[in-house]
Amino acid sequence: MSPTPLAQGRPTAAPRPVGTTRFAATLSRIPASAGAGFKHEHLESILEDHEPVGFFEVHAENYMGDGGFPHRALERIRQDYPLSVHGVCMSIGGPQPLAEDHLARFKALVDRYEPGLVSEHLAWSTHDEVFMNDLLPLPYTEQTLRHVCDHIDRMQEVIGRQMLLENPSTYVVFDNSTMSETDFIREIVRRTGCGLLLDVNNVFVSATNHGFSPMSYLMDYPMEHVGEIHLAGHAEQEDDEGDTLLIDSHNAPVADAVWDLYAIVVKQAGPIPTLIEWDADIPDWPVLRAEAAAADRILDDAALSFMMGKSHAARA
Repeated sequence: MSPTPLAQGRPTAAPRPVGTTRFAATLSRIPASAGAGFKHEHLESILEDHEPVGFFEVHAENYMGDGGFPHRALERIRQDYPLSVHGVCMSIGGPQPLAEDHLARFKALVDRYEPGLVSEHLAWSTHDEVFMNDLLPLPYTEQTLRHVCDHIDRMQEVIGRQMLLENPSTYVVFDNSTMSETDFIREIVRRTGCGLLLDVNNVFVSATNHGFSPMSYLMDYPMEHVGEIHLAGHAEQEDDEGDTLLIDSHNAPVADAVWDLYAIVVKQAGPIPTLIEWDADIPDWPVLRAEAAAADRILDDAALSFMMGKSHAARA
């Protein structure tokens, strides 16, 4: 696959909140390197590892209790590594107002650990008093856009900082959508000032399921607002008509096609903090560490290409 120009430029990770002093500033910034999702069972192996990753990311909802082993483990990791907090249950895309009790717990977690990045999904997962254990898609309409922007505004107001919004993996499309996903996301950024989390595996999964080009999607994506990238594995199934259906399963290594797309993105946009997600059938730490090392090698190549390109442009 040959490189295709994408929007260039990369925002720096969000600064540390004013007034927090618990962690050194250097441990509150996310480097433009590869990180991994933190799993408690990996704690001992991580602490013994002489080739550490750039940062760790956790799902916010796993740490909304006050104490216990999860917090002790995370506090130990936070002493040595920058941290990213990723929400999965805020229901940013739902029609109802955000749950203020959940938002308060989210803020308390952010205040406690001072993460370099905070993110959530472009999806919904609640209806009335029902909470669904899934990230559900939404139609791309003006009405939905207003709901999403209101929710992002509220979330950013409460946590006192910018959040990143992740593009979804989808299995259905809505006939009443009036704009493309990339136009919808671009308008969200314009109205709210949020940043973006680009999940490259989600792009590939959705493109395969709906029959569009992942490169065309990426060429139209507002890359200049991306503050983090996610990479993950997926599962392949068949739908009722015998066509390939990909599931964003997070239970396998990153697929070759996703690595290829990722290399194109960072070569054109520059190095961006990149997370390896692996949330089911979790392997031993060396396997996850090897995936992060593969991303780091691509980031190193991208940094060199990006700097050479800027140097040539300056001399032109």
